[in-house]
Amino acid sequence: MDASVALLINTLATFLQIYLVLLFIRILLSWFPNVNWYDPPFSILSQLTDPYLNIFRSFIPPLGGIDFSPMLAIILLQVVSSLLTSLQRSPVF
Repeated sequence: MDASVALLINTLATFLQIYLVLLFIRILLSWFPNVNWYDPPFSILSQLTDPYLNIFRSFIPPLGGIDFSPMLAIILLQVVSSLLTSLQRSPVF
């Protein structure tokens, strides 16, 4: 595998893992109603994660007051991350 392609795949996989952690933090913080999403650390987290989550919220409405869109968002990120990892390990490149 070419070194630049391997570096690109590794960088993308690392980015996806960091973004996945940010999504988990965002989801866990949403369980606390007293979190002010306009405060600087929370607003930055919201600005980073909400555009991605809104993609899934647009076609998966909350059911019974529970938002299931983050589960699909996390599953998709994990699938893409595992595909990148398997692509990095494959001898195709």
